[in-house]
Amino acid sequence: MATLYTHQGANIRKTWLLMFGFLVVVIVIGWGFSWYIGDPTVLYIAVALAVIMNVGAYWWSDKLVIKMTSAHPITHESHRELWNVVENLSITAGLPMPKVYVVDDPAPNAFATGRNPEHAVVAATTGLLAMLNKTELEGVIAHELSHIGNRDMLVSTIVVVLVGFIAILADIFLRMMHFGNGRDHDSRAGVLFLVLGIVAAILAPIAAQLIHLAISRKLEFLADASGALLTRYPEGLASALEKIAAHGMEMKKTSHATAHLFIANPFGAGNGGRQWVNKLFSSHPDPKERIRILRGL
Repeated sequence: MATLYTHQGANIRKTWLLMFGFLVVVIVIGWGFSWYIGDPTVLYIAVALAVIMNVGAYWWSDKLVIKMTSAHPITHESHRELWNVVENLSITAGLPMPKVYVVDDPAPNAFATGRNPEHAVVAATTGLLAMLNKTELEGVIAHELSHIGNRDMLVSTIVVVLVGFIAILADIFLRMMHFGNGRDHDSRAGVLFLVLGIVAAILAPIAAQLIHLAISRKLEFLADASGALLTRYPEGLASALEKIAAHGMEMKKTSHATAHLFIANPFGAGNGGRQWVNKLFSSHPDPKERIRILRGL
């Protein structure tokens, strides 16, 4: 019989399995491109650029996200219920009290960010605070604190570094081919590798982004299970997700760079289309699936 621990453990294993597969893809593509170009220096430069760009974003993630979402800090006096919920659940989870912010937006949503528990931020929209009762709010905040406790920001940053690396490497490969730099194009093997290289350079960034989205969805499932463990009441989070999904409004300030941080897709419920395509290109799992899992425990 499935339990909260079953889903938590399964999602951890699936997340790291995706990470391992991602690393294999990076190594194979990197080796292939550097072999064709005939200079491993290109590979080293691509790695350095991807790491430098994304480590900076990771280190200042809390400040960057706060600025991008126009969140503002609150006090115990201004938002007593939210403050108390965050404080009590932080104590229960054994985490330092994070900074608490509010986003002035009627769309119900929430996010957590920060490079570690000591530099964490939890934020909720005014729409979320107006819509949810205390039990539902506890479910959402427990979900966000689980992201902090599970160090999901670190995993997401590693994935973004790998996605950036593949994109930079593919761009370098295509540019160098344009200027005629590479191994012999006249041999049959050279022509075959040239064709495969072009296909890989075009498809690799797309594949990398799809893996990134898949990992983001697994982290959401993991935070759902961990949050339910924290409150010992899965129905609170399930009911909150139901209300958020029913609302379906897009946030006023949205960005693909921060979308994966929110408990629900900040771009709204979507516009239909084929279900499997929506799942494939979404940074969040289907709300109905999340609610079904939570209520089926």
